Amino acid sequence: MATKKSSSATKKQAARKPAAIKSPAGKAPRREDGWGASTLVVHGGEARKKFADSVTTPIVQTSTYVFHDENDIREYTSGQRYRYEYLRYGNPTVDVAQNKIALLEGADASLMFASGMAAITTTLFSMLKSGDHVIFTSDIYKKTLQFIQNDLGKFGVASTMVPPTAEAISAAIQPSTALIFTESPTNPYVHVIDLEKLVKPAKKAGIPVIIDNTFATPYNCRPLEYGVDLVIHSLTKYLSGHNDVMGGVVSGSSELVNKIKATLKTYGGNIDPHAAYLVIRGLKTFALRMDYMNRNSLIIARWLEKHPKIRQVWHSGLPSHPTYKIARKQMPRGIGSCFAFEVDGSLKQVQKFLRSLKIILMGPSLGGTESLISHPATITYYDMTRAQRYALNVTDQLCRLAVGVEDPEDLMADLDQALKSI
Repeated sequence: MATKKSSSATKKQAARKPAAIKSPAGKAPRREDGWGASTLVVHGGEARKKFADSVTTPIVQTSTYVFHDENDIREYTSGQRYRYEYLRYGNPTVDVAQNKIALLEGADASLMFASGMAAITTTLFSMLKSGDHVIFTSDIYKKTLQFIQNDLGKFGVASTMVPPTAEAISAAIQPSTALIFTESPTNPYVHVIDLEKLVKPAKKAGIPVIIDNTFATPYNCRPLEYGVDLVIHSLTKYLSGHNDVMGGVVSGSSELVNKIKATLKTYGGNIDPHAAYLVIRGLKTFALRMDYMNRNSLIIARWLEKHPKIRQVWHSGLPSHPTYKIARKQMPRGIGSCFAFEVDGSLKQVQKFLRSLKIILMGPSLGGTESLISHPATITYYDMTRAQRYALNVTDQLCRLAVGVEDPEDLMADLDQALKSI
């Protein structure tokens, strides 16, 4: 009899939890509240009852919040009551977006910024001081690389650039190392860092690890689950997903995020309420878009790898990629939409290929609904000499493709006709 009651109770409890969402890529990651990824991005972080009974979170477009009387001020300044004072310190629309991302990332807290670079610079400035040493990887976004080498260097912060492997990072640790920063997957060669191997020596040495998870997204990988301390995203990319908003976010423990928030209040690189609203809007379809783009980027990468006009494809979902095994283990649902390839031709032929494309647009971003292709040598690294670019493995033939939500057959046909033109 007791067994039957227990079984019945278990069935009732299970019935109250939303069922896990399944997709062609596999089972969606589970969350603490039992919701699947798609349910979480639609409802997570939002109050059920909103202002004026609206379905969507309203935009609170104001710079200042008024106090009612001296008691209101005293309760706020003494910490007795949480309320808003000034846009640079907080906003209801921004808070909803931050809470939603924290749930998605599995973090205690998230903090949003006006851009991905604002998230990176504010975070690093809040955690470093003169005399510290930073380890970073070579295959990362150019502006991040320049900020660490040039800007932090002006403030007495030393740095070491190493190949994008856990082993190389571990070997570079010094007594003064105060922080490890890398992307995973990296930009543009999509190398996936073995997070377990990376975190172990860092924890032993007491060194915080920061991962720029923009290329992966929390849908494909949640670095905090591996012991990473902070995760950064450019909200401009997959999380907003429509090529129409700029923003950045850092997620992690409340202690670290509050430390960064104190710096943000001074530096002022805040996201505005309307941009936060657009991020919330974009997140509603985030899981659906990621499923589609994960699948389509791999379809196109496999096709390109066999194309006679392509020298090599770097997509960590392909067995030919150096970090394929790590990606399969760490990112089983996919690596996202962005990958790199080399065209078999001269610089002039590569440029002809790019201008012959009819659907795919030439632009330096990724993660949006429109497919974008970039030529790092002439777009991102235009101000470097050829020798400097080649030292970073940025060749004249290298292209980076960010697959959007168009039909993959149309994108492959577009690539094919452009490649045949050279």
